[in-house]
Amino acid sequence: MHDPRVDLLARQLVGYSVTLKKGEKILIDLYDSPSSIGLALIREVRRKGGVPVIRIHDSRLTREMLSGATDDQYSLIAKNLLAEMKGMDAYIAVRGSHNIAETSDVPAKNMTLANKHMRPVIDWRVTKTKWCVLRWPTPSMAQQAGMSTEAFEDFYFDVCLVDYKSLLPAANALKKLMDATSDVRITGPGTDLRFSIKDIPAVACAGTCNIPDGEVFTAPVKDSVEGVISYNAPTIYQGIPFDSIRLVFEKGRIVQAESPGKTKELNKILDSDPGARYIGEFALGYNARIKHPMRDILFDEKIGGSFHFTPGNAYEEADNGNRSQVHWDMVCIQRKDYGGGEIYFDGKLIRKDGVFLPKSLAKLNG
Repeated sequence: MHDPRVDLLARQLVGYSVTLKKGEKILIDLYDSPSSIGLALIREVRRKGGVPVIRIHDSRLTREMLSGATDDQYSLIAKNLLAEMKGMDAYIAVRGSHNIAETSDVPAKNMTLANKHMRPVIDWRVTKTKWCVLRWPTPSMAQQAGMSTEAFEDFYFDVCLVDYKSLLPAANALKKLMDATSDVRITGPGTDLRFSIKDIPAVACAGTCNIPDGEVFTAPVKDSVEGVISYNAPTIYQGIPFDSIRLVFEKGRIVQAESPGKTKELNKILDSDPGARYIGEFALGYNARIKHPMRDILFDEKIGGSFHFTPGNAYEEADNGNRSQVHWDMVCIQRKDYGGGEIYFDGKLIRKDGVFLPKSLAKLNG
């Protein structure tokens, strides 16, 4: 039986998220996703007068390719994908996951090699196309979230079909506040962090580039980060799960990194290149319908009352000059049920225990 919410989601993605216009070409990338969402997207693109192009990926085949990755192989793959991407006006990726740890046994050097070659493709897509990336609900994702498949699907459509347009005024007010801010301080259990965001633009996100959405991001001045941060949301990177990551900074650089039982693996990733030990993004999450982490970053980075502080590459829209093949969104939740915490802008308390205090930001509290 067809779920009408799939059609509603396709309509939102094509019409609102990437605002597809007549005659525009769009690449639809499906990863471990059912044909139902692909069909809905193709039909919606055609209804808008657009030109759909589709790619279908399987995670086990991807793992096999990565397991034997060579420079010649990924140079050729990236060359062809970049040529294809340059022909597109828009891009939608639907990323399901039958097994989030599918690439956990791929050698780190192979992941580094593949990421190096694919970076220009990603950069072109991010900077030159109208794009949106989302997950697709699977039983394995429901299991990650500790929910039944049906309950997780209901949750998924609830958070994805939010009226994001109505949140834009408050999100833009937060952007304006961040644009006017010089110094940031974040405190909480195991965290006392100071850095500057002076003269680095903030970007309000409300249902365009990611679904689900709900964040405003910028970046710290590269060498300004000082102090310590303890992340309380679990994460996964290159197929490896990490918990309770703790980072210590001096002059912007990560000088100490720990994760119980995975400290060696953590530092190996942070040693991928010099930029991996600097922060490329600072963002405040405000999707009040997402409350708990599930080791899926497209959901976890939007958690209401959270922030993420990201080792690695900076986005060009909020650029601090840091370049890296790594971009690892690590999340800390500051609601009372996660231990609380405070965020100060130029010495003024802006958010306490996950709640924004200025009246102009109240709608972001849910």
